[in-house]
Amino acid sequence: MTEFIARPAETRRAEIRAKAAAMGVDEAYIATLVETFYGRIRAHPLLGPIFEEVIGDNWARHLGTMKDFWASVAFNAGRYSGKPVPAHKKLAAVEPWHFTIWLALFRQTLEDTAPSPAAVLFFMERAERIAQSLQLAMFGLPELRREER
Repeated sequence: MTEFIARPAETRRAEIRAKAAAMGVDEAYIATLVETFYGRIRAHPLLGPIFEEVIGDNWARHLGTMKDFWASVAFNAGRYSGKPVPAHKKLAAVEPWHFTIWLALFRQTLEDTAPSPAAVLFFMERAERIAQSLQLAMFGLPELRREER
């Protein structure tokens, strides 16, 4: 049987930050990841227009939000308090296969910029879970959908 050990929240945060630091992940890397990735998204012929339609002239704000999001994911920064599911459910132009492209661009960005192989695995594992969660929220389970007549 696994024993559960209760620890103060600050102790847990310190452990998470230490693991991130061991992978070479810090605030500077989060900024590099977000800026590089979204630069690639904006330049992408299929994804770029979808993002541009929604974000428009608010890229600085969006990048700040994404930096807060990924910092919260990577080292429990606690700066992100958004609601991604409702925001993504509004995107009528998004199809399930867009997530495959998004993940491929994210992986390539990680492989090009990550400070360590462990960081690539860490972020990809989380990105894949996030993509799966958003797809389920947006499209449901394909095998449960009724055929339209």
